[in-house]
Amino acid sequence: MTPETSYGFREVQFAQETLGRPKWPWQRWLSIHAGELRPDGVPRFRRLIVVVGRQSGKTREVEDLTLFWIFEEKHPSILGTSTLAKYAKKPWMSAFQLAVKRLPDRLPDNPHRRAIRKTTGEEEWWSADDCHYGIAASNAEGGRSMSNQRVVADEFAKQYTYEAYSAAYYSMDSFEDAQYWAPTTPDAKGAPYNDLRGAALKFIETGDGDPSLGLFEWSTPPFADPTDLRALAMANPTLGLPGGKSAQRLLNEARGAVAKGGELLRTFQTEIMCVAIGKLNPALDPEAWRDCRDPAPVDVEQRQRLAACVDLSLDGQHATLAVAVVLDDERVRVETVHEWSGPDAASQLERELPAWAERVRPKVLGWFPSGPAAAVAAKLVDRRKDGVRGWPPRGTRVAEIRGEQQAVCMGLGKEISARTLVHSGQDMLDAQVEEVEPLKRGDGWVFTRSGGPADAVYAVSGAVHLARTLPKVRRVSRRSRGA
Repeated sequence: MTPETSYGFREVQFAQETLGRPKWPWQRWLSIHAGELRPDGVPRFRRLIVVVGRQSGKTREVEDLTLFWIFEEKHPSILGTSTLAKYAKKPWMSAFQLAVKRLPDRLPDNPHRRAIRKTTGEEEWWSADDCHYGIAASNAEGGRSMSNQRVVADEFAKQYTYEAYSAAYYSMDSFEDAQYWAPTTPDAKGAPYNDLRGAALKFIETGDGDPSLGLFEWSTPPFADPTDLRALAMANPTLGLPGGKSAQRLLNEARGAVAKGGELLRTFQTEIMCVAIGKLNPALDPEAWRDCRDPAPVDVEQRQRLAACVDLSLDGQHATLAVAVVLDDERVRVETVHEWSGPDAASQLERELPAWAERVRPKVLGWFPSGPAAAVAAKLVDRRKDGVRGWPPRGTRVAEIRGEQQAVCMGLGKEISARTLVHSGQDMLDAQVEEVEPLKRGDGWVFTRSGGPADAVYAVSGAVHLARTLPKVRRVSRRSRGA
């Protein structure tokens, strides 16, 4: 990496010499690598997920970057978002005050032209070059009707639906060299965060996916001992440095969290160790689920034993198609085949499910008519007896999973606890398994849908149930066929 191949070198120099703020080592490394340029001068990364422990200097890094983009690179429009507008306002105002102190001659000095507007809901400021920095809350309107060359989505994992992401991210569409920065600590309920992080990890591991999606993460290994100082340093890169976090303080907090357990420990693991921990009362045993991990694809050629199920989240923002097949050793292998995300997830499902069903060709495809998938019932119901053709594919039966929902949900829990289920470890499914809680129904329970997306878990449980109830295929040996 050189100054010719990354704008980060210039940004680091700008922060130190112009702003008078030398960077922490981790910030310098991030600036240089996140600022990497393609041969045509466009940033290598269009979307950047930045994960690091609380109070490690994320906000200062954002302020430095923003001032560099405005005063050095002269990008015309920067948008900062956060869970609430008042949280986005803090780095916005701090950056302006630093500009007044360090770059007063590069702010508007015309009395008829204001440098800053503080009116609630209209917070924005400008440079003398007419470069603009505004803020908004992370919601469906934050960024709409705007055109931004840089977006900073602070606490990105706190966006639980795709509304805020789609509003802000697609405001960059008119700029080929735009960047969407998403600094955050984890949250198991953050669907865009978990989806994008999962996609980035998949690309890192397999090379499949979007090469312009960057993941820059400082976190402890999963299930690390909270009192392991080496592990804590992985998520807290200022640990032990002058002016950084105190090792003794973190160890004291870690020991207290371990001793108390419960929500205190979960919060410490999330905010300090950057590990998203699921619910305290999970419907499914997360440790058993991890034990069931055995990477291998579902054999879709076993069509006589292949079952599928589709489901939609309660908010209509996410849908999943899952498959299951009973193996020769009587374990059942599961996999999510496809997912649909965004405000139009239900419409995407309606349009694309027939093609996916044609491709997978399960023996049976189920859905839950008493759940959110009822919104797409017109497309899922088998209407061949009414003379409607084209759905489902030939050889596939559509099954409505109605009264047996408790058996389906509790059955998945039994399969996982008994380790009679295997999966390959898919990030979105893993996140939902750890997050979903039980909702009591009579003497049993189902998966609650109110705490976040549960469509993947419902789809997998339905596919497992249908795979287990398919008639067994009688195997005929070659000798018998020849007789």
